[in-house]
Amino acid sequence: MTREEREKNMAVKSMTGFGRGEAVEGALKVVVELSTVNRKQFDCSVSLSRELTSLDSKVQALVHARVARGYVKGVVTVTAAEHAGAAGTLDLARLTTQIGAMRAAAQALGLADDLTASALLRLPDLLRPCVLPDDPLDVWPLMERAVQAALENLDAMRLREGGALERDLRARFAALETLSREIAALAPAVPTAYKAVLERRLADLLGTGQLADPALVAREVAVFADRCDVSEELTRLASHFAQVAKVFEAGGACGRTLDFLCQELFREINTTGSKANDAAISRLVIDFKAGLEAAREQVQNIE
Repeated sequence: MTREEREKNMAVKSMTGFGRGEAVEGALKVVVELSTVNRKQFDCSVSLSRELTSLDSKVQALVHARVARGYVKGVVTVTAAEHAGAAGTLDLARLTTQIGAMRAAAQALGLADDLTASALLRLPDLLRPCVLPDDPLDVWPLMERAVQAALENLDAMRLREGGALERDLRARFAALETLSREIAALAPAVPTAYKAVLERRLADLLGTGQLADPALVAREVAVFADRCDVSEELTRLASHFAQVAKVFEAGGACGRTLDFLCQELFREINTTGSKANDAAISRLVIDFKAGLEAAREQVQNIE
């Protein structure tokens, strides 16, 4: 594998793109158009003429080798090359069908049945060029070249969009990591603030000159501090952000991994919000969730 191929494999790719390729040899011209859209698993649908349907699995294998997931729609067209004066053949089956329909219409309308050969030749799509060999496998080498050319162009578009998505997501995850650090900075002060509130309330209840039992206050604050301790959640958040950075460094088909990490980040921040019991932290958690949702939507566009 060349250095360029390794760099391509490591790059983040978008799941949406379009590529066109063509190949010409002798009397044949093959044109392939491929488009991709988001989908969790790989799926591929290729439109081929009836004579070439046996090559469908070969086309899909080539596509799957380059596209890990997403829905790929392909159209393969085989025609006579422009310089090739291919002879034509009459489509007798189509002609017979049209004659039957025209005679039935003439009888129903009370018209004369005066069909002539010259009139029949003016019907559309009856004369078709003879371009396909008898064995579809004879077309495969040319079709393979066209498919590979379409895949190259498809990959180029997906790489361009993937680079833009990576930059956007790196910025989004960096903003989320900043919010988690702000939460971490506020969290230690929550039990202290609760102690002050508790002492004020007890003073109000007991009245002037009476002091609350320090042991009772200390025990209550300790229970509260344990209940609102989010240190484990913050540690796991930091670990997940480190994993996100590693995923981007590794590159490649990383969409599923990033989606999983987004789910884990949501689980930890949700627990943090329910435990923290602090207005300032709650506001940061809401901002975190909104930013995470936007990041996860963007992750759905990555292969």
